[in-house]
Amino acid sequence: MSKKDKNRPKSAKVAAPVARMKRRAYENEMRHLHGELVAMQEWVKATKAKICVVFEGRDTAGKGGTIKRITERVSPRVFRVVALPTPTEREKSQMYAQRYVAHFPAGGEVVIFDRSWYNRAGVEPVMGFCTPEQTERFLQTVPAWEKAMTDSGILLLKYWLEVSAEEQTRRLESRIHDPRKVWKLSDMDLKSYTHWYDYSRARDEMLARTDTAWAPWYVANTDDKKRARLNIISHLLSQVPYEPLKTRDVKLPRRQQADDYQETDLTARHIPTPFGELA
Repeated sequence: MSKKDKNRPKSAKVAAPVARMKRRAYENEMRHLHGELVAMQEWVKATKAKICVVFEGRDTAGKGGTIKRITERVSPRVFRVVALPTPTEREKSQMYAQRYVAHFPAGGEVVIFDRSWYNRAGVEPVMGFCTPEQTERFLQTVPAWEKAMTDSGILLLKYWLEVSAEEQTRRLESRIHDPRKVWKLSDMDLKSYTHWYDYSRARDEMLARTDTAWAPWYVANTDDKKRARLNIISHLLSQVPYEPLKTRDVKLPRRQQADDYQETDLTARHIPTPFGELA
C-alpha cells in the first residue's frame, strides 16, 4: 500500500477511472446528435432564431475538432464558423469589439466563434499583446455588451474547453511527429506551452468576472475527446429551445425522357484512378 493510500481516510472512495470511449459507440451516439442538430437547424431557420456559440480553451483542448463535428452534417448557410486572424493595423485602432460585432448572427443563423473577443482576457495578456489596462477595461465592459447581445435576441453560449497538462503535452508531441498534424503546431503554441500557470490565472480571472446570468460559462474537460464532443453537443442542444418540425412527405418526381439525347463518352476526361474504380 502506498503512503498516499495509507493517509487517505477509510471512508473516502476513489472513483474508478473511466475508459476512453470506443469508436463504434462514439459514432452511434454522434449519429443521433447529428440528427438533432439538423432538427435544431430547421427550427432556427423557421423561427429566425439567433444563436452565438463561443469556444475558448487551452491550446490542444479540441476546439477545432468539436466545431467540425458540430458542423459536418448541417448547412454552412445556417451554421457559420468564425475564426478571425490577427487583427490588422486598422482593426487595432478600432473599438475592441468592433471586428467581432460584424460577425454576430442574423435571424436564422448559428455563428460559432473558434476563439473570440475573449482573446483579450487570455492569449493577449499572457503573451504580452495588450496592456494590463486594456485587459481590465475589457473585463469591466464585456458583461454589459454581452447583455446587449442577449437583449437583442441572441442566445449566447460560452464554452471553455479544459485539458490536463499531461494530455496537452501528449497532443503537442503527436503534432511534432505526425505529418497530418504538423500544420497545427505553431511557434505561438510552443511559446504558450511554457505559460501554463499564467493561462490558469487568466482563465480564473476571466471566468470569475464574465460569468453572468445572461451569458454563463460552461466548462468541459476534454482529455477524452470523444466523450467531450458528445457532452458538449448534447449540452448545446439542451440550451436551445428547439422543437423538431413536422417531417415533409417527399416523393421524387418523374425524371424526363431522354428523347433524342445520346450520352457523351467522358472517358478521355476521367481523372487517374490509382485506387481503382467501382466495379
